[in-house]
Amino acid sequence: MKLLVVIVNYKATGLTLDCLQSISEQIASLPLVKVAVCENGTGDADAKIIAKAIEDNNWASWCWLKAISPNRGFSGGNNAVLKDALNWSDPPENFLLLNADTIVRENAINELLEAANENVSAGIISPRLEWPDGTPQISCFRYINPISEFIDAAHTGVFTKIFKKFDVPIDVVDSPSTPQWTTFACALIRKEVFDQIGLLDPGYFLYFDDPDFCRRAQKNGWAVLNWPKAKVVHLRGKSNPVKSLTKERKRRPSYFYASRARYLAKFYGRVGLWFTNMLWLVGRSLSLIREKIGRKQEHVCDSEVKDIWTNWSHPMRTTGQLGADSK
Repeated sequence: MKLLVVIVNYKATGLTLDCLQSISEQIASLPLVKVAVCENGTGDADAKIIAKAIEDNNWASWCWLKAISPNRGFSGGNNAVLKDALNWSDPPENFLLLNADTIVRENAINELLEAANENVSAGIISPRLEWPDGTPQISCFRYINPISEFIDAAHTGVFTKIFKKFDVPIDVVDSPSTPQWTTFACALIRKEVFDQIGLLDPGYFLYFDDPDFCRRAQKNGWAVLNWPKAKVVHLRGKSNPVKSLTKERKRRPSYFYASRARYLAKFYGRVGLWFTNMLWLVGRSLSLIREKIGRKQEHVCDSEVKDIWTNWSHPMRTTGQLGADSK
């Protein structure tokens, strides 16, 4: 098998079926590609809906369902499929982690496979993500770091310009690029990468798992490549509420901050986590003064000044089921 596509479903069954439909329209040209759907604890009813759709649409020759419970989050749901497949007698050469809230554009999978063939040093390859109207989304990034947390909290153009090389988002470009990390809304990963560094860290329930994995891969000599010739629609924010809550400045689930703490402590140490939070508070103090003077709406989420300290004393504690029902 050339490629196994892995889709994790949690309370997004309609989106998952739309994603499968987009793959089905090009599967005839992809004879060495299969798809595994992990129903990640939504419930028996949703598992039955997906299973019936696979049967009714004659997808069973290339698609199958694995149901697990309880919800294990993004890393755990993907790992449930990856662990099995990596232990097959003839495992797939590549894996494509694909969000349920995506629509695969025509020839996108072929383009990603071509990119893998042409760039043997690239262990992780992502497409251009875009909105349904073709508008590109930022999907390539610099590492999340203490200074970038200050930038986010300060929310002031002058500081963003001064510390530009630490700012996380990277502008969209039309040519292949090698960012420090890319979103795993859609990412092709070589089997050899998993063989070398292991599975996704199950300590992350949601968020921060993709920069973590990319950092570990790069540490072991693999490049991250973005390949804009491959295009995938990402209905960002449809499969979990964090994006919409952030936009509305409402309180984000505790699992977001638990993952943040784990990531910062893992790569900068516990002192680094504490230092990052202090930088965030300095940045927030600056933005708060500006907001009060200009009578502007607060740009941080509700309770964020408190929530950044989630798990600060034990940041490597496994998140597990934390916030599972909040997604």
